[in-house]
Amino acid sequence: MRIEILDAAAADIERGVVFYERQRAGLGRHFLEELFGDIDLLRQYAGIHPVYFGYNRMLAKRFPYAVYYRFDDVSVRIHAVLDCRSDPTWAKNRLMKGA
Repeated sequence: MRIEILDAAAADIERGVVFYERQRAGLGRHFLEELFGDIDLLRQYAGIHPVYFGYNRMLAKRFPYAVYYRFDDVSVRIHAVLDCRSDPTWAKNRLMKGA
């Protein structure tokens, strides 16, 4: 199954990398590696995650982030990668606008 990270989600990921790298050198890279490991699992497990605001939501294992995606028989499209510590109303509004 093909995984496509849309531009908005790529920007979310980059913001996460920058945030964690500011916390400690190398932590941003670790965040990225862990997140991509989680995302790669969607090749096998797309669709098992609960639906929120019209998107399946997978929680990252090691960092407080949620991956919002949609899928079909051939691909997974990641629309947003949001920090779970953010205001839930902001996340809902973003996702309802189409991420």
